[in-house]
Amino acid sequence: MSDSKMTIKKRSGLGRGLGALLENPADSSQAQDKNEQASVGLMNEISVDTIETNPYQPRTHFDQDALEELAESIRTQGIIQPITVRQLSANKFQLISGERRLQASKLAGLASIPAYVRTANDQQMLEMALIENIQRENLNAIEIALSYQRLITECSLKQEELGDRVGKKRSTVNNYLRLLKLPPEIQAAIRDNYISMGHARAIVNVENIDTQLSIFKSIIADELSVRRVEEIVRDLATFGLPSDEKKQTPKTQASVEIQNIQSRLATHFGTKVQVKSADNNKGEIKIPFTSADDLNRILELLNFV
Repeated sequence: MSDSKMTIKKRSGLGRGLGALLENPADSSQAQDKNEQASVGLMNEISVDTIETNPYQPRTHFDQDALEELAESIRTQGIIQPITVRQLSANKFQLISGERRLQASKLAGLASIPAYVRTANDQQMLEMALIENIQRENLNAIEIALSYQRLITECSLKQEELGDRVGKKRSTVNNYLRLLKLPPEIQAAIRDNYISMGHARAIVNVENIDTQLSIFKSIIADELSVRRVEEIVRDLATFGLPSDEKKQTPKTQASVEIQNIQSRLATHFGTKVQVKSADNNKGEIKIPFTSADDLNRILELLNFV
């Protein structure tokens, strides 16, 4: 058989570290013929044209510049870490992990790529893809959170089991999952690196969605540090700013516009701000302070000193 017709070529003398972790003793007995049986659990050189993408891929965005840099590295150094695939038929494979490496290899013009081959059902595919990507790829915080959530819901894992699988404490897993409670606008900002995980962890402690969005807008507009956001959240909790409509009666409930202004001012000044408005469009704004230093801080924010 000529080289052009071969899609799998055995590689010998290569490291077995990752292969030993991925190899499943039951895989060989499940292969449908001798050729498949010989390839399962081993490292092989596989034609990139025979590999289809992973439908369970947790990463939704790949930076094109980063892919080009990886492609250039592959042209120079080759593939350092093999991808992982499952065999669908004698001449067809499906990616389990290594999407960036596969895409970059195609950009680099490679006709084949080193890969570990193993058998897996759909749920195993999902679990392996999610866990390996979480551990090895530079996923953003929202992608990690969504991956954790999928492992819990689709693979029926408890948080304790999930922590063991990904090598993280339960508290760490929970911190990521809590990000999914934030409004979509804030989640998108985390995904796109406009705000950090630290900013998000502080915001998520605020119950009121309007206040969350107000703090988020202040972070963007004023380039607030994580420490400053944490201070704002603590001050809001200390001064007891209403966190939901249950704390407001119809008689005292301000209009939506006044509520929004009040929340934004409270976020800006880091203290409870009271806005009163009468029917004749007159009213007052009260900004309390607790010390001389606190007063000076507020005056600086007003550009008064």
